[in-house]
Amino acid sequence: QNLDRHIRTHTGEKPYQCSECDKAFAINSSLIVHIRTHTGEKPYQCPHCDKAFSDSSTLKNHQKRHLGIKRLTTKSLSYHGKTHTQDMPYQCIHCTKAFSLKITLKNHMMTHTGEKPYQCNQCDKAYIERSKLVKHIR
Repeated sequence: QNLDRHIRTHTGEKPYQCSECDKAFAINSSLIVHIRTHTGEKPYQCPHCDKAFSDSSTLKNHQKRHLGIKRLTTKSLSYHGKTHTQDMPYQCIHCTKAFSLKITLKNHMMTHTGEKPYQCNQCDKAYIERSKLVKHIR
């Protein structure tokens, strides 16, 4: 069975057809998860909040947020690495601060202008960074 599944990665064969739409899958379990997009079934409930998911891997990724574990991407690692260098090419024109990333300077500039583009739709709080709004909403 595992060999058959592996061979399908090379042949492109997708024998598991969705009866609701034209999608087909190489693995039966992928079809089962896909069918849940039609039924709305979300059997994987987060024990920390009221969210539910159609597959276990999405639940596991979600649970990492509750634990404060961030998914690391090549881009995020590259950005993070720049915060440890002494190279600070982005200089604020209003004060003496300098930054290694252009986006960090952009966010900093809003402290001078008072701009807070991320507004909560439940109250009057607003934030410079989207991540701060997301944290506020939780």
